[in-house]
Amino acid sequence: VQLQASGGGLVQAGGSLRLSCAPSERTFTRKTMGWFRQAPGKEREFVAAIRWTGTSHYTDSVKGRFTMSRDNTKNTVYLQMNSLKPEDTAVYYCASAGDREIILSSIRDSDAYAYWGQGTQVTVSS
Repeated sequence: VQLQASGGGLVQAGGSLRLSCAPSERTFTRKTMGWFRQAPGKEREFVAAIRWTGTSHYTDSVKGRFTMSRDNTKNTVYLQMNSLKPEDTAVYYCASAGDREIILSSIRDSDAYAYWGQGTQVTVSS
């Protein structure tokens, strides 16, 4: 299974970007999907996740600015990032639970996800 992430780039603070992730396995967008990020010298951290039901979860630092969504007709999940800040600079990774069931308490845990994309760089300049 491959996860193709795209949409990263360089943007000024306050700007917007939309990341996309398309799993090669068509059914995977109906599983829990997540976005994580890793800044230089830091641990990979949870950003957002979306359930098969459409329920989404966010880390506190992006609530109200980022929105994760899913388009099953295009087999793609998105991360709309608005009001970007320099501290959002990181490599963003798309992840899929695959056939795993992720309980709520583990949805922010990278170990709960089975498949990962290659990452896309997001750089926010001040």
